[in-house]
Formats: sequence, C-alpha cells, structure tokens
Amino acid sequence: MELKGYKVLALVDEEFEDLEMWYPVLRLRETGAEVHIAGPKANTVYHGKYGVPLISEYSFDDVKSEDYIGLYVPGGWAPDKLRRYAQVLQLTREFHSAAKPIAHICHAGWVLASAKICAGYTMTSTPGIKDDLENAGAIWVDQEVVVDRNIVSGRRPPDLPAFTREFVRVLADFTQK
Repeated sequence: MELKGYKVLALVDEEFEDLEMWYPVLRLRETGAEVHIAGPKANTVYHGKYGVPLISEYSFDDVKSEDYIGLYVPGGWAPDKLRRYAQVLQLTREFHSAAKPIAHICHAGWVLASAKICAGYTMTSTPGIKDDLENAGAIWVDQEVVVDRNIVSGRRPPDLPAFTREFVRVLADFTQK
C-alpha cells in the first residue's frame, strides 16, 4: 500500500516504548508516508523506556490536524504524560471528529480515554489499562489488533506486525474516500 504524499502525525514524550514508536514510524515511512514527530517541545530529544532517542520535529502547538491523514500514539509511559496536555487532547478529538485514522497501542489508550472518544468503540490494549478503557466507555477485547471504524488498537510489542499492517490499511482506505 502506497501512502506517498500523505502525512501522519506521531506523538512523543519521555519514556515512550521504543519498539512501539520506531516500528510503526519506520513501516509508515516505507510506504512513502511522511511521519512528523510532535512533542511538548520542537527539536528536543526524547528517550524511550530503553534509552533509544527520538528528536521531535514539532511541538504540539506547531501542528494542525487538518494537515495529516492520521494520528499515531505509541505506548510506554509517555501516554500518561501526553494525556495531560490540552493540545494533545484537542488534536485527538479533531482527528476523531474528522473520522481520520487514529492508532494506539499498549498504554496509549489513556490518551483516547482522556480525550473522551472511547465510548462505544471496541478496543484492545495492554491488560493493565483494560479498566480505564472500559470506564471510558470502550468495549475491551484481548486481541492482537482491533479495528473499529477509524480507531486501530493493539496490545503490546509482539503484536506490532499485525497492528501496523492494519493501521497502514486503514490509512490507505481513508485516502480513497
């Protein structure tokens, strides 16, 4: 599937799960998508849980949802920080209101729960946030990947191949609308 000419926004903060950030970003770039990394500050080095660095290109204030076809939120401990930024929650709601693809894995469902967009969606995540997603109105299932309308969710790093494949498929389908 070719995504050349399309942009995807990925969110970062300290202690992202290294594989959950890098695997989808690299796979998206292999499809031709331009992936922009946004963090609390632009041009800042953020470190994954295992120390792998990633430099943000933009701050949350620098990006606009209308410039992107999809949003990616990696897991790790970063989502607990990301959900505290009003700009992140607003961006997430804007992507959702426009029915643009949003992908989250592991603990990243916290961002969607805090953005209040989970109600009525079937989702998966690490079992550690099952209660959080259910309390936010999601129907939680234990599967490697779940696609419900515009939201793609995954559990953990071993599920990255299936999760990323579905996110790419949903993005490609979105470009055909």
